[in-house]
Amino acid sequence: MNKVTIDTERCKGCGLCANACPKGIITLNGKTLNSQGYHPAEVTEQEKCIACAMCALMCPHVVIRVERDV
Repeated sequence: MNKVTIDTERCKGCGLCANACPKGIITLNGKTLNSQGYHPAEVTEQEKCIACAMCALMCPHVVIRVERDV
């Protein structure tokens, strides 16, 4: 299974990854704040990920890792 991992403690909640995701499976968590005071991004439906890595490419803070199922 493809997997997206987001370092929520370093995420600044800019939302660029959510906008870039063609499957719409990344959102900003409006209920949680990280230690920096930001609402971090989260993957809502991991099983729908196609591992295109658009989220990781768009992330200016390099906090997203995409792993492809081989």
